[in-house]
Amino acid sequence: MQVFDPLSVIYKSVGSEEPYYRLVDTFYAGVEADAVLRPIYPEDLGPGKKHLAQFLIQRTGGATTYSDERGHPRMRGRHMPFKIGVKERDAWVKHMTAAVHAVPEFEKHSEALLEFFGSFATFMINQAE
Repeated sequence: MQVFDPLSVIYKSVGSEEPYYRLVDTFYAGVEADAVLRPIYPEDLGPGKKHLAQFLIQRTGGATTYSDERGHPRMRGRHMPFKIGVKERDAWVKHMTAAVHAVPEFEKHSEALLEFFGSFATFMINQAE
């Protein structure tokens, strides 16, 4: 029995990379103004924006540029140097939820995306409060 991954068909439905970059720009605008999250991000947000967009494109069935350039995502390991607790997780999910809702191309996929982002953010927690 093959298990269907609802994220794997999103890129084809969305049709291009441009909405992903809008999603990421919207998300990062929230991060920039967030007193909880901004301190754990580097001063230059440009590389992180690019990496997040490429990761999301790849994860949703688009080009594999993220892995081609950076190798296996290893997201938990890549985020281990940063203090991520429940407070940080909740702030991240809040901004990502707003970003998903701000980009119309993702609306019909919002349930699957928000479930993924919630689980993913919880997986990134590496600090007790």
